[in-house]
Amino acid sequence: MAKFKLDEIDHQILDMLIENTRVPFTDIAKKLLISAGTVHVRVKKMEDAGIIKGSSITLDYKKLGYSFIAYVGIYLQNTSQTKFVLERINEIPNVTVAHITTGKFNIFCKIRAKNTEHAKDVIFQLDDIDGIYRTETMISLEESINDKKRLMHSIFNEM
Repeated sequence: MAKFKLDEIDHQILDMLIENTRVPFTDIAKKLLISAGTVHVRVKKMEDAGIIKGSSITLDYKKLGYSFIAYVGIYLQNTSQTKFVLERINEIPNVTVAHITTGKFNIFCKIRAKNTEHAKDVIFQLDDIDGIYRTETMISLEESINDKKRLMHSIFNEM
């Protein structure tokens, strides 16, 4: 597949969509002084090229009562159990992210919970999965940086 070439208009469209995925194409068009049809065509091309994959919303988990964040490093008895363990982890809705990793842990997860008691229950669910040898948990005191736009701008500057 040929590398898709983004221009400055594409960068600006992506910038606005990352800020708010629900922004109408007509609003983007007005700000960029182009037609809404042009925005639609460019977004469609970026979707077809796999640069844009769906859209999402950002939830305020604190307002929903899930302000507790912890990271759990998982040690497996055998690396051959990775797929099985990930399938079991996927059944626990409070595990919001899971990575297969190198180094200290075989799998590294992010969990969201209501409080420490709830987090303990989630961690115990992880511990009960066949194939997990042990876990190591780190509590997040504060999410200080969560900014997709900085990386996006850095990527654009490299192009």
